Amino acid sequence: MNDFQATADRVEIQALQGEFTDAVMMRDRARLARLFTADGVLRMPNVPIELVGPEQIRLGGEKLQEQWDFFVQTTHPGAIEIDGDTATGRAYLHELARLRSGFQGLNYAVYHDRYQRTPDGWRFTERVYEVRYLDTTPLAGSAPGSTGPHAAAPTRRSTAPAPDSTAPAQHATAPAPYTEPAPAERLERAAAALRANGFAVEVLDDAAAARARVAELLPADATVLTAASETLRLSGIDEDVNGTDRYRAVRRLASAMDRAAEADGIRRIIATPDVVVGSVAAVTETGALVAASAGGSQLTAYVGGAGRAVWVVGAQKVVLDLPTALRRVQDHALPLESARAETAYGQPSAVNQLLVLNAPARMTPGTVLLLREAIGY
Repeated sequence: MNDFQATADRVEIQALQGEFTDAVMMRDRARLARLFTADGVLRMPNVPIELVGPEQIRLGGEKLQEQWDFFVQTTHPGAIEIDGDTATGRAYLHELARLRSGFQGLNYAVYHDRYQRTPDGWRFTERVYEVRYLDTTPLAGSAPGSTGPHAAAPTRRSTAPAPDSTAPAQHATAPAPYTEPAPAERLERAAAALRANGFAVEVLDDAAAARARVAELLPADATVLTAASETLRLSGIDEDVNGTDRYRAVRRLASAMDRAAEADGIRRIIATPDVVVGSVAAVTETGALVAASAGGSQLTAYVGGAGRAVWVVGAQKVVLDLPTALRRVQDHALPLESARAETAYGQPSAVNQLLVLNAPARMTPGTVLLLREAIGY
């Protein structure tokens, strides 16, 4: 390859990188998809997302972009190595984003690329997105005309004294509450992703429907552990299990045992019930369940100890991705659970154990009852 051709290829590949950023910024999903070969892949392991082929990339772009309040991406080209009709390269990114879920911040990232020469010019065969730095401090600014919950009011001069730096942060920059039920299309996306990851999923109308379905799923006389859960308490499922003789309720069995002399036996029956019934702090649209615990008593059952797991999840717990799920745990679920624990036990709660289930454990088939209404934290 002569020097002129190599230079022309590098210029065209850099133009391809720029076209990608322009399509993202202009929210032109169809144009974005056309920048990939027929088997091209867009991978974002930190999200996590993997999209294969132009159609998935187009649809995935729609799902991501409909979550934005605003998004800004600046791209700087890196090294490019050309080998005939293929090439590898990198691009460096600075991004600002605020999602309608309340997640916001800035990051620096790298795209690791592979390219292919085609009759229509150079195209991506693979883009892998790697986050190198993430700052989720609430953003002070706002996009003009922003319609999200953090849209700034018009700015005007004021002669009033500056606020005391020790005063609480204003609500205008606080994360949005995680209490609104996700709309039907987001529930279906989460359900589809969970199914693709190996979970059984049923989308039900409300807590009453979940209560009836749990009764159908639990075999009579089975050992059943109910995880500590406001969802189970409010729905009546906790009382159905622990307040009747239909099942061998693990909490009832454990409470009758001597905590000192029979500690090992208590540990065993909690870890290995026939069925564990609980909830989670968040479920992502990429198909993951996120559970947090102060004591961890339910987690062993969730990840292989129980013969089967059933999770009842309110619609307000559906979030876009894992980073948003972790923020929901810390910013929303923990304060509410701490307040409950202070009243019940005289001490706050804590996220001492954090479990992310990207698929059910091999020995514990999992069923997610995803509700259309909000319930629990």
